[in-house]
Amino acid sequence: MDWKLEVVIVPVTDVDRAKRFYMDHAGFTLDVDFSAGESFRVVQLTPPGSKCSITLMHNEEWAGHMMGLQVVVNDIDVAYAEAKGRGVDVEEIHWYKDGVPTPGHHPERVDFGTFFSFKDPDGNNWIVQESGRTQ
Repeated sequence: MDWKLEVVIVPVTDVDRAKRFYMDHAGFTLDVDFSAGESFRVVQLTPPGSKCSITLMHNEEWAGHMMGLQVVVNDIDVAYAEAKGRGVDVEEIHWYKDGVPTPGHHPERVDFGTFFSFKDPDGNNWIVQESGRTQ
């Protein structure tokens, strides 16, 4: 039996602000924006090409505590340029040498060897990593 990850809850302080960030800056697609009364709202978005989505949850206490959410791209340079072009404040592309972040690409461009990261408006941290790069 397959157990497929479907949705990750991302706690935010302002659902509308987060929705705009993920759609306009991160390039996610809006799947659902549903309210049932004032106390229940589901906003679900999906990164381009992903089978797993995020659901934004209003939670003042936990907002900004998500760390290490990872997405995989096949060309980190294109993804980096797209993110910067949409106004995302991205950290520089880097790789890890002996556990230390080192600027630039992994020298051998191995799968899962080159990264950049960004944060949403609440400080939830995303890591973008390269895998399946076409030569």
